[in-house]
Amino acid sequence: MLRLVLATRNQGKIEEIRALLKGEEIRGGVEIHSLKDYPHVPEIVEDGTTFSENARKKALTVAQLTGQIAVADDSGLEVEALGGAPGVYSARFAGEGAPDSANIKKLLELLRDLPPEKRGARFVCVMALATPDGEVSLVEGECHGVIAMEEQGKAGFGYDPVFIAPGYGETFAELGSEVKNKISHRACALSKLCRLLESLAPLF
Repeated sequence: MLRLVLATRNQGKIEEIRALLKGEEIRGGVEIHSLKDYPHVPEIVEDGTTFSENARKKALTVAQLTGQIAVADDSGLEVEALGGAPGVYSARFAGEGAPDSANIKKLLELLRDLPPEKRGARFVCVMALATPDGEVSLVEGECHGVIAMEEQGKAGFGYDPVFIAPGYGETFAELGSEVKNKISHRACALSKLCRLLESLAPLF
């Protein structure tokens, strides 16, 4: 069985990736762990200027510190009217350690006077798969949509309550995990990642 360590302690992200992997067929199966199982691994500073740089750094660091294959993702929201912001700073848009509610509040304030047709955005997810010997592979997924005028829905995490999915008319927080896990940026990236895992499975 292929053993993976998710390079995160974010419970929402862990649960989402676990749910997504359940729907994928990988020979021999996959045993999923996270950094909650490796308390000795320190917090990894995300100082890259792109999603790819951050994902690569996290995956490689965790793979080398745990001796296991590691998967890391760096994802965020890019808003057209803000020139692509918050981008790699999505999790700390309102300041270091800011809760999701503060990040959303800042975003909505910046877009307050814009009509729906000027509130285009996309979620981006870059996933990195790293082995302890230093091999790193990257895949990317994205999902286009618009930013709602106000928060809607209670499910999900991050910017889910203000991101309206294309063709659904509801935010990610309203759609629920079953629909979100079919169309999200993370689902798209993970589908590509699973093809990489399938190629690795016979080696472990």
